[in-house]
Amino acid sequence: MEHRYPYPLLNPPRFRWNRPDPLPEDLSVHHWIETLSEADREPVDWSEVDVTLLGVPLSRSSISASGASETPDALRRAWKGFATYNLEEEVDLNALRVVDLGDVKQHVTDIAVCHRNITEAMVAMRTHHPHTLPFTMGGDHSITAMLIKGWKKAHPEERIGLLQLDTHFDLRSLEADGPTNGTPVRNLIESGTLRGEDVWNIGLHGFFNARSLKTYADQAGIRYVTLKKARKQGVDATIREAIAALSQQVDTIYLTVDMDVLDMGLAPGAPAATPGGMRTEELFEAVRIAGTYPKVQAMDLVCLDPLRDVREASVKAGVHVMLSFLTGLVQRKG
Repeated sequence: MEHRYPYPLLNPPRFRWNRPDPLPEDLSVHHWIETLSEADREPVDWSEVDVTLLGVPLSRSSISASGASETPDALRRAWKGFATYNLEEEVDLNALRVVDLGDVKQHVTDIAVCHRNITEAMVAMRTHHPHTLPFTMGGDHSITAMLIKGWKKAHPEERIGLLQLDTHFDLRSLEADGPTNGTPVRNLIESGTLRGEDVWNIGLHGFFNARSLKTYADQAGIRYVTLKKARKQGVDATIREAIAALSQQVDTIYLTVDMDVLDMGLAPGAPAATPGGMRTEELFEAVRIAGTYPKVQAMDLVCLDPLRDVREASVKAGVHVMLSFLTGLVQRKG
């Protein structure tokens, strides 16, 4: 396959780093991640690619005002501040080959068109390079439903499980709210894409979910662990418990991280972040652990607004989440 966009629903990223040739001995992330471009001429051997990055610059479907459409490029710009070497785990991400595919095309006004493009982009990824692990940079949380629907369309025989790290259930009524960032899990259940018992949500806390949503979760069979309970038994142990349970009943586990799971003091750029959320080190370790499990085959990071961030605290936390997950993937492969 030629080194060019293999399907029509993607745009090149608006921002890209130039990769030096030769590469330095000690790599920064912006040296390491490759970017597809229509101007490039060298072929890609997709059999050597481990991870494909996909940007989804969509925020029109967010309930709260959000600049989440700016997140993919904000993450790309922040890569320069990170090395590929993880000192704490003694892991170098350079063991992986990662290619940034660019961004899903978005319609100026029509959210339904945006959502269809997201679904078809996932189908195309699973068609062109199905052995790679897709990591999606959102975008608001509505994109998760569309990405998983795309996976199901490409792999109709698979039973998919969802591991959700979030302050919220995301089970609001589709009739009342439509396909927004408050409804993706309900969207997946009511469309028959997922079974309620195949959803685990970890990180719920405080006064930020209506009782009716808990009732719906209980009726649907969703497994959820409040942050208080997760801390008592250990966040890492809770993640392992969730993945072990899902692994017994599904073929593929999809991991979604809503950045509002973090405490608002640590993630000022997450529009719906609240007091009492996760600490960054808890989230980093949770996604690293998830990355070590073979059935975890896709991940997204959503609901981050660089426009309201403070000193890139939230954006850098988002990059750290991505790199922590990829650390786990290296450990899985090793």
